[in-house]
Amino acid sequence: MKKILAVLLSVVTIICLFSGCGESKKPTNIKIGLAAPDATHGWVAGVAYYAEKYCEENEIDYILTTSKNADDMTKNINSMLEDGIQALVVWPQWSGMEETIDNVIKKGIPVVSFDVEISSKGICKVTGNNYDMGYKSAKYITEKVGKSACIAVLDVPSASSVSQMRKQGFYDYLSEIGYDTSDIFEVSEDSFSRECGYNDMKEILENHEEVDAVFSLDDEVSIGVVKAVEEAGRTDIKAITGGGGMQEYFKMIADTKYSNLGLASVLYSPSMIEEAIGVAIDLGNNRSSSRVVIIPTEVICSDNVKKYIDDKNTIY
Repeated sequence: MKKILAVLLSVVTIICLFSGCGESKKPTNIKIGLAAPDATHGWVAGVAYYAEKYCEENEIDYILTTSKNADDMTKNINSMLEDGIQALVVWPQWSGMEETIDNVIKKGIPVVSFDVEISSKGICKVTGNNYDMGYKSAKYITEKVGKSACIAVLDVPSASSVSQMRKQGFYDYLSEIGYDTSDIFEVSEDSFSRECGYNDMKEILENHEEVDAVFSLDDEVSIGVVKAVEEAGRTDIKAITGGGGMQEYFKMIADTKYSNLGLASVLYSPSMIEEAIGVAIDLGNNRSSSRVVIIPTEVICSDNVKKYIDDKNTIY
């Protein structure tokens, strides 16, 4: 019997040697390039934070560059090519990057576009769902304020399709439920900043005796909104949304001091860059991956915010 067992073990060992038994399931590491714009907004800085954190925790060989314009990004991408990257995650904030991206693809290097539409053929994309952010913001607000309310919509026209899609989702939800929109008004802001949120909300409160809710499209704007409401001593506002995943705003959502304001952040987190890096690694290792990955929208409110607070993240 012992001899039979010994023979069987030997056979199993030989099979394992040829079939790869016991080999690690961990993907073969490759060198990836991360091409991002300069951190002109906190969300952009958050993306860089999560990208570096993810690469370092998973021992991924990476190069991260930031650029102030399309020409600068082109130079940085060419430099990364010279340094031997095997896959590229790119976030081209400006038009005119197609030729550069096409050249990367021609070299046989897979490219993943992060949260931006690029017309280059053969590119993969990882993006958030701006339409759904607006849609779920409207659902959250109407559940707080009822069937008819005075709602301030803080639009940021300079954000182009981002604002357009979020607003479209917002109004589409209201249309679906037959909501009375007669007391809904829009204010155009210059940028996604707390200064704009503060100044515009201050003016809104001066001109409106009652405001039931604020559809803010960004966490930094929402922080400014909350400051203006506090200073005015107003108690009529029952819901304020945001978006982005800012830790400072998360902590305000968790603070019972602001519980009467119904704070929420309806978002796709900057941590979704981890998904883009994962897709790039798969492609660089010749594994198939989805051409378009859409990150689900999350509603962060007092009920679940503690799960999303990261005390180590002092960036965004």
